[in-house]
Amino acid sequence: MNKFTLTTARRTHLAAALLASLFIGGCSMPRLHSLLPKAPVPATWPSAAGSPGAAVSQTAMPAAALPVWQSYFQDPELSALIRIALDNNRDVRIAAGTLAQARAQLSVRTADELPTVNLGAGASRAPNAFGAMSTLFNTGLSITAYEFDFFGRVASLKEQALAQYLASQEASRTAQISLISMVAQSWLALQTDEALLASTRRLGVSRERTLQLVQLRHQQGVASDIELQTNRALLQSVRVALGPLQRQRMLDENTLVLLLGQDIPAAHKRALGEGTLMRNSMAELAPGIPSEVLTQRADIRQAEHLLKAADANIQAARAAFFPRIALTAGLGSASSELSSLFSSGSWVFSVAPQLLLPLFDHGRNDANLATAQAAREVAVAQYEKAIQSAFREVSDALTQRSGWQAQLEAQQAQHAADLARLELVQLKLAHGAASALDVLEAERSVLADQQALVLVQSALLQNQIALYKALGGGLEPTP
Repeated sequence: MNKFTLTTARRTHLAAALLASLFIGGCSMPRLHSLLPKAPVPATWPSAAGSPGAAVSQTAMPAAALPVWQSYFQDPELSALIRIALDNNRDVRIAAGTLAQARAQLSVRTADELPTVNLGAGASRAPNAFGAMSTLFNTGLSITAYEFDFFGRVASLKEQALAQYLASQEASRTAQISLISMVAQSWLALQTDEALLASTRRLGVSRERTLQLVQLRHQQGVASDIELQTNRALLQSVRVALGPLQRQRMLDENTLVLLLGQDIPAAHKRALGEGTLMRNSMAELAPGIPSEVLTQRADIRQAEHLLKAADANIQAARAAFFPRIALTAGLGSASSELSSLFSSGSWVFSVAPQLLLPLFDHGRNDANLATAQAAREVAVAQYEKAIQSAFREVSDALTQRSGWQAQLEAQQAQHAADLARLELVQLKLAHGAASALDVLEAERSVLADQQALVLVQSALLQNQIALYKALGGGLEPTP
């Protein structure tokens, strides 16, 4: 073996060792997304909340403890409205379209991992070595600039597209969960409007009866002018209160129509006329729900996937510092005569590997890597903010739930006391110890209590809906 052969062998071994070290170095880059930031929230809800799920350990129950909406919202009329909204709402359609775009982009990145084979045909005309013009016809299969992904650039771009797709999937879930809660809240608001309108109308009838009695007493000289004008003013105040209630009902109906994407079904409109709320129409949340359940929230999972996409983008930016190996190949036939293009002896093939190592890019790759790293810091902050915002929403809902529950109990006690007072006044009237005005006044107190009770009950139900949404319930968990 001569000196030239030894030198060539050494060079070959050195080049192979260099490529191997580069390959190992590129393939051994740490995967950043294996470590997610620790949730910057306590493990338990605030103890002052004093309601189901407050001040309990994360180990009290598994994270996937919330029922799906079909089990949680047990009112059949509301369930029908939710299904209509999920089918027709435009925001949900927009989210579905965005998800389809992300899925298609993922397919594009997946296709980049495999060579693209093209079938082509062409003709060229150029002067030959003797200065005469010659024509060359060719046809065949070709692979153009297929990149061997030794350093994970293409795989990282595919991983980024996958994370973006999963984030879009969670965004679509967020849109659906928000829609479910808004439909429930709007339906409850309409029921509250109807109940308040019915109660106000009953109060107006009571005021009219009182005014008629006062007018008779005034004609007999028993009631004063002040008493007469006072009762007229009270009647007018009830009529004035009807206007805002009717306007609010129309606004709430318009909101529900927008959410449904169509008009409210006639059967639901007839049910609204009953003036009753969704009593016992929502399942009770089990006590001991841990703060860990927030990790099932779609918006937090979306932020998590966006963080993983940022990690993958860093991997792709790092891979740009390593050599890029590409292959261009072709197999077909070529001939100067079109009639002999497929004749024997016209078959040709070509293989053209290419290795590109960036040397001077004026800091472009460094800037791309710095941009990717800064984007990851933004994604980390957004992920932590999503968790903190979710924790606050649940804590606020739990705190409000405790307050509304105490107010409901006090309102029910007041209503019971006024009912007992009404019974006593009616009993006194039967024995001639009270007047009809005393009875009407007691009836008005009962009606006012009923209005206040409707408002408190509605607020408590709205809080129950908001709490369920804040905990991340609504749909089947994503696999």
